[in-house]
Amino acid sequence: MSKFYCDSNSELDYKIFDEMNATLIKMPYTLDGKEAFYDLGRQTDCHEFFEAMRKGADAKTQALNQFDYVQYFEPAFAAGEDIIYVSFSHAMSGTFNSLKIAVDELKRKYPERKFTLCNTCGISMGCGIVVYYAAKQHAMGKSDEEVAAFVESFRKRVRCYFTVKDLVYLKRGGRLSAFKAMMGKLLDLKPIISMQDNGTLANIQNVKGRKKSLHTLVDFTDKDTIDLDYPCVVMNGDTDEDTAYIKEVIKEKYPEAEIWEREVGPVIGSHCGPDTIGFIFIAKEQ
Repeated sequence: MSKFYCDSNSELDYKIFDEMNATLIKMPYTLDGKEAFYDLGRQTDCHEFFEAMRKGADAKTQALNQFDYVQYFEPAFAAGEDIIYVSFSHAMSGTFNSLKIAVDELKRKYPERKFTLCNTCGISMGCGIVVYYAAKQHAMGKSDEEVAAFVESFRKRVRCYFTVKDLVYLKRGGRLSAFKAMMGKLLDLKPIISMQDNGTLANIQNVKGRKKSLHTLVDFTDKDTIDLDYPCVVMNGDTDEDTAYIKEVIKEKYPEAEIWEREVGPVIGSHCGPDTIGFIFIAKEQ
């Protein structure tokens, strides 16, 4: 049987991860130049991270290098195990170029070993919910090919939407012009950001006011009918009051819904900033 890998850009809760019999690839970030690796909240204090951002700390992300991936994967190959890695969107980072170089190097050394890479085309729990159910398939004894086919199919049903409270962090990260950030603040416009089928993010709508933006996230369940056989997920970027509010909105609309709440971690939080809210759900098969 192969060894199952995922990365911390899935933003799964570490307690859930511990039940998955998986190996975690920790993704790096820096805060005022000090490097750290996200551990799914095991020791990372996300509140402390976002408070530092609010006070002007410089948060950045970086890619793992070839050596890092060799360090993660070689122990499994050396032990005679194949690897299946269910990852965050390949369109979101250049780190997968380093991964390919590392795997090519290792396969020359261990030619009998197999490496299967599955792209969820998602980020945060838009990736994590696919990882979670893929790990269940793996634990049931499904082959790597069967798990990869599951990921390919299931990821198309994942709907992932985010909104931010303050546009300054999108501007700071170069994802929004200074003019648009200024006009957005003047008009109290909040962007609705969606994960696209190709694994990229797009600003698909702007709405006026924070409360309206939270309702809009939930209203997307009208367009793509929510499948309540699966949990929906609220991502909390250190904003407990707004998180509680959107959970009330969900419960009012879908009293039977199972809601998971997860923290936005420092890697993704470096780009979207504090007070981000995300809403992830599984759409019914068409």
